[in-house]
Amino acid sequence: MIRRVFLILVMFMLAGCSSSPDWRTASREPAGIAPDPAVTREAVLQVYGADAWGWRGWFAIHTWIAVKGTEEPAYTVYEVIGWRASRGLPVMRIAQDLPDRHWFGAPPRLLKEHRGPGVDALIDAVERAAHSYPWQTEYKAFPGPNSNTFIAWIGRQVPELGLELPFSAIGSGYADAK
Repeated sequence: MIRRVFLILVMFMLAGCSSSPDWRTASREPAGIAPDPAVTREAVLQVYGADAWGWRGWFAIHTWIAVKGTEEPAYTVYEVIGWRASRGLPVMRIAQDLPDRHWFGAPPRLLKEHRGPGVDALIDAVERAAHSYPWQTEYKAFPGPNSNTFIAWIGRQVPELGLELPFSAIGSGYADAK
């Protein structure tokens, strides 16, 4: 009986772990971290992380890369999104998008940034690394491959990024284990 009450309490706690009761209505607004591409002429490469949605955010983050080449008018975002697999889509997504969106209610944190001369070459290297990612259609939250596996893969293929993901980037070591 005590075990059952404990489990019910834990379930209620986990159900209330998000600032939004439903991921479909959680904020996806920009955080205002990324430079405005309309006025920023220089190349920009930023790596972001935000708490995962719901109870997973207690210990895990979702990571992505946003880039804007010199004189480009918009950002391209590189990320892996697991739910895309259930819709028959590749989990790897490369698209023009807002670079610093909230991740379903969680504000993004800037993990790494490169700006100015030489960044266009880094962006080209990120593009090549992303297209060589071996798990473009596979996703598993734990131990991977997942969003953090993808960003870690890019970081390993492009060591000039100097990318070190935090411990909470669960799945970032997946490629090392393979």
